[in-house]
Amino acid sequence: MDSQHPALPLIDTPSERLARAGYVIRTVILTRSPHMIRDRKYHLRTYRRCLVGTEMVDWLMQQSSFVHSRNQAVGMWQALLEEGVVTHVCHEHQFKDKYLFYRFREDDLGIGTVPNNNEKKECEDELQDTLVTLAQISPDAMMRMILRKPPTERTVDDLEIIYEELLHIKALSHLSTMVKRELASVLKFESHQKAGTVLFNQGDEGKSWYIILRGSVNVVIYGKGVVCTLHEGDDFGKLALVNDAPRAASIVLREDNCHFLRVDKDDFNRILRDVEANTVRLKEHGQDVLVLEKILTDRGQDGLPTHYKYSVMAGTPEKMLEHLLEAHIDKFNESDTFVEDFLLTHVVFMPSNQLAPALLSHYHAEASQGTEQEMADYLQNNKRRVIHLVLQWITIAGDAFKEDPTIATFSENLYRNMLEDCRTHESLKEELSAFEKVFNTSANNSELETPKRPLQRKKSITGLTDMMRRLPKEGSICNDSVRGAKRKTIKPTDENIFKVYCADHTYTTLRLPMDTKASVIAHHAAEKLCIGSDLALCEVKSTGERVVIKDNEVGVTSTLSLNGRLFIASREHLDALTPLPEQEGPTQGTSMVFELMSTKEVAYQMTLYDWELLNCVHEYELIYHTFGRHKFGKITCNLEMLLRRFNEVQFWVVTEMCLTNTLGKRVQLLRKFIKIAAYCKEYKNMNCFFAIVMGLSNIAVSRLSQTWEKLPSKFKRMFAEFETTLDPSRNHRVYRLEVAKMQPPIIPFMPLLMKDMTFTHEGNKTYFDGLVNFEKMHMIASTIRTIKYCRSEPFSVEPPPAVKNVQEVRAYVRNLSVVDNQRTLTQYSHKLEPRRS
Repeated sequence: MDSQHPALPLIDTPSERLARAGYVIRTVILTRSPHMIRDRKYHLRTYRRCLVGTEMVDWLMQQSSFVHSRNQAVGMWQALLEEGVVTHVCHEHQFKDKYLFYRFREDDLGIGTVPNNNEKKECEDELQDTLVTLAQISPDAMMRMILRKPPTERTVDDLEIIYEELLHIKALSHLSTMVKRELASVLKFESHQKAGTVLFNQGDEGKSWYIILRGSVNVVIYGKGVVCTLHEGDDFGKLALVNDAPRAASIVLREDNCHFLRVDKDDFNRILRDVEANTVRLKEHGQDVLVLEKILTDRGQDGLPTHYKYSVMAGTPEKMLEHLLEAHIDKFNESDTFVEDFLLTHVVFMPSNQLAPALLSHYHAEASQGTEQEMADYLQNNKRRVIHLVLQWITIAGDAFKEDPTIATFSENLYRNMLEDCRTHESLKEELSAFEKVFNTSANNSELETPKRPLQRKKSITGLTDMMRRLPKEGSICNDSVRGAKRKTIKPTDENIFKVYCADHTYTTLRLPMDTKASVIAHHAAEKLCIGSDLALCEVKSTGERVVIKDNEVGVTSTLSLNGRLFIASREHLDALTPLPEQEGPTQGTSMVFELMSTKEVAYQMTLYDWELLNCVHEYELIYHTFGRHKFGKITCNLEMLLRRFNEVQFWVVTEMCLTNTLGKRVQLLRKFIKIAAYCKEYKNMNCFFAIVMGLSNIAVSRLSQTWEKLPSKFKRMFAEFETTLDPSRNHRVYRLEVAKMQPPIIPFMPLLMKDMTFTHEGNKTYFDGLVNFEKMHMIASTIRTIKYCRSEPFSVEPPPAVKNVQEVRAYVRNLSVVDNQRTLTQYSHKLEPRRS
């Protein structure tokens, strides 16, 4: 079916769901706008019972508030067209927002009828649900529409959309950016309707490489039968192309309506040739030390290439630093993110105790040849570049820069050298002034109220250290309307007071720094409790599940589940540990108090709290969390608190719904939660929005059919729209498109962001052939930049009208009490509304 014209349907008969959707929309159009479906003349030819593409888009946008753009409306019509529910009158075009004629299937077959009054009323009632369904599938339909175009007809925007899609396909995760962009221009779409279809047979010539977009296939080998099953995101057929060998197995469709991306052999080989031709390798002692990708940036009027740029693909840390100082630090280019990417990810491949001395070495480097003037210029430019890089490092690293003792020593040495060099190199005074200004500004912006004196050149080195300690704290909120004390960033040295329990539920209270290792906690707890040896720290969850904590883990208490507690026991008796009664959570809801609170004030206070939590997170914490805290010996407590908050809000929603015994009260509470979610979305608090909607989608709430039946239709539609945003298909494409249109400040959906980090980390090696895989660092840094962008503007949302109980609301949303045991919540749910026989 891959040779099929893109305007033709993918399947012979429409699915029941979309056939019904088309019937509903046609009936409502005939009811509300009957003039839209009529005979039309074009070039002396009459086309019966047809509509115009632009008018169809206009109409759809008028019917519902959640059809946000013409592009979205095009996707919704395309979803109908690719199943044959709507067709172009000449079967020549996909759906386009143009003066083109389309017909509904009934009219195209000549079996269209005029609906009666009962049918009209029925379809009017179904319209909003139908539009929600189409809105959910429209992004996928748009993607297929682009993929079904001949590669030569794809626009720049089309290629960018395909490239974004390829970023989230696990079979391609190890490929470089250049290869993915090349693939975007040659990939072809292929679909097959029937399970059992043989895509190719064992022994056939290898002509194509396939990636599964939808569905699954069986891999069959003669004499062995089915050896494995491949699913969405998997690939097959590449080996035969690489080795130029016959197919090693047969591929058989396991289910109906499977969709594939296909790369043909000629395109595959060309891409491999182009990649090698555009790869520049720098060698030392016969070994690669830097691998650069040559990228075309401009063409002349004759269409021939005129300008290229070189992007770092891989290298040794030292060589990448050298390249950065020589080729990037003084050449500002918005599209060149190498410097920022290097500084955001250096903790992975060149930690501070390696980067700091390397920078000092570059600062003192001298030219080995040249005239006296050339050598002096080289020396001066080298020093200037190092200073510029350090200033950027301070900006990007923030608190992490001032808290690292290695960096503190390095800064003292660099400052001392700069003072010395300014006596002989007058031109460095500007850099020295900038260096001093950074520390003075930082000191003046700190929360200390004592006046600060500007840094004098003859000031002692201790003075610089003092000012480093007064650098601004990450996470300060730029919103004067925050009512109450602001949350402060959790530091590694902050004292942490917590309890450690024994099997008999006796406990000891410890007071230790946040970055204390689990083995040290276990030692202190054992000493105070006077218990034996060979002990292990263990989290006991409310479900009774036990998770042994590794000895080298740090920031242990911040990683516990919502109602989890820390226990200690001998390793052979861990199975004797049981949850505390208090871990079950509340047995009564708070609806009596909660219903008196202003919905908008609750959403506002939740957003303020989430904004504080987001601003406390340092970018490096995302890396420590993804690559493993124990590898760095660093805490991720601020990030853990933000991720924990998501779970807390989600279970809070479920807990309150399941602990509200009266049906009427439950319906009111359901309405309130939907309204809070709407306000959170309005405040661009997508983390809280997702948490609430996912809480309402929890099986313990979604099964409360009596409650949902009594919910007014307006709120049902709102929730259906929210679920569209929640749709996880194509790696949450709907959400990503929506957030892409938002301006900061934004509180992003953090679990998805962390999933992106994990996907990049696990799908790509950090090193290959002894070189740092900087393509991976680019991708990691790109995700981190999302966080930077989201909080690049101060939180300046206008507070809701003042209410008397603001402090009560504030305290409530920051101290939620929840049941986090899914089994318990489901039991509560069944008590409220027993299963219908």
